[in-house]
Amino acid sequence: MTWTGHNFSRRAALATTSGLAVGALLPPGTAGAAAAGAAATYTNPVIWQDFADIDIIRVENTYYCSASTMHYSPGAPVLRSYDLVNWEIAGHAVPVLDFGAKYDLSGGRGYVRGIWASSLAYRPAEGTFYWLGQIDFARTHLYTARSVEGPWSRHATLPQVYYDAGMLVDDDNTLYVAYGNGTISVAQLSADGRSQMRAQQVFSTPSSIGTLEGSRFYKINGSYYIFLTRPANGQYILRSTSGPFGPYTLRQVLLDLPGPISGGGVPHQGGLVRTQSGAWYYMAFIDAYPGGRMPALAPVTWTSDGWPVVQLVNGAWGRSYPGPVVPPPPRQVTPLTGADTFDGTVLKPRWEWNHNPDNGKWTVNNGLTLRTATVTDDLYWARNTLTHRIQGPTSTATVQLDHSAMRDGDRAGLALLRNSSAWIGLKRDGGATRVVMVDGLTMDGNWNTTGTGIERASASVPGGRLWLRANADIRPGASRPGTFSYSTDGVTFTRLGPAFAMGNDWRFFMGYRFALFNHATRALGGSIRVTRFELSTP
Repeated sequence: MTWTGHNFSRRAALATTSGLAVGALLPPGTAGAAAAGAAATYTNPVIWQDFADIDIIRVENTYYCSASTMHYSPGAPVLRSYDLVNWEIAGHAVPVLDFGAKYDLSGGRGYVRGIWASSLAYRPAEGTFYWLGQIDFARTHLYTARSVEGPWSRHATLPQVYYDAGMLVDDDNTLYVAYGNGTISVAQLSADGRSQMRAQQVFSTPSSIGTLEGSRFYKINGSYYIFLTRPANGQYILRSTSGPFGPYTLRQVLLDLPGPISGGGVPHQGGLVRTQSGAWYYMAFIDAYPGGRMPALAPVTWTSDGWPVVQLVNGAWGRSYPGPVVPPPPRQVTPLTGADTFDGTVLKPRWEWNHNPDNGKWTVNNGLTLRTATVTDDLYWARNTLTHRIQGPTSTATVQLDHSAMRDGDRAGLALLRNSSAWIGLKRDGGATRVVMVDGLTMDGNWNTTGTGIERASASVPGGRLWLRANADIRPGASRPGTFSYSTDGVTFTRLGPAFAMGNDWRFFMGYRFALFNHATRALGGSIRVTRFELSTP
């Protein structure tokens, strides 16, 4: 595998994997062997894209984190970094959401279901990555891979519901899971991870606190720690010096802490990781709608009696800190922005479908072909809508496509997709093609469609090639505008339609995404070909 280092010795792995027996060599906050030198100052959020419910680990000299994806497929992205600041999407731990027909947009829809807060771990004794998460509050699924790029496969399905679980690989290779909402429990899994051996409640949240969830489970210097969040403004930690089943003592880590995104929320629900030199960091997310939940990074020190303390700047989570001291990276990570010409024959991991795709209706072969897969007038029911996260604070998506193979009744284009959506694209009717701007695509609080779109502006388009552009300002605030334009030459763009005010209600959880779509309203058979997608920032 590439860069994951699973062939290094078990002893080295145990010494260098955060989220496992991380206190084996160095006490918290102790400087270790000299690294290559301090990196430059970094700015928060370290990732201005929607990656929430972070679990973070280190394996040798590489950092990995996972995130929630709800109804998007493939699910559970795994990101990789060599310095905790610059990240790339390496793969997805859940290749397909095969948890019921609703995830195929068949007979139902899986919006705001699917991949919730989950856990990423590494088991050095076998050189294997583990992903664990519950689906639909019904069962817990465990996936494994030798490399984060995959292939990932389902290792086990357990009947227990480990809500917002955090997984720990202890220094004797035993698997534990901390989980729960309000009531926090710990389970011990069998050696092969396929069954539960024991489960015990270890904590009940006092009513004065409210709710605690989002477990992250660590063993540090012989003590067991369960990191917990109080949504969406606090972080607490449980500590046991008597083993994984407690008893545990509670301490507040942060509450109502000002965050580094203007208008955004309190950093919370993340994980701890230790660098090669022994320094500690906390990576959390910030509610920053309409864009979603953005990861931020802060250094952590430890009290003399073994409790973590987030390092603040003027009483707040810092907008910037000195960069982590880490060895030189083996290569530069792949940027989260830039152009994709759909070279090769597979999609890059930056892409996720809205629900599972119909794999017979799309291909990548030095260009992306989207054939109509659904007859509907409702984009929220249309299969094979391909999404890309928006880069904050503002960014622009530009897509070049050939629409010459569209058929009457087809609708194709570039959307700002969420529970209130808008798009610029093409309508083919009566043998004529127009470029249109549409808004008024809406869902209610149960994620049922309440509006299928209102055409706000249109223009005729010659030929079969067109460039579409959407600009998104996802800074939390009053206006949150999305604007649309088009071009027939890729150079001069013409604004089309009014600005679209992106919604900022948190209850859809996922932030807005750019989305490529092509669906029929009359009959299947049409297609578009996308030759370039570019995500750019000012």
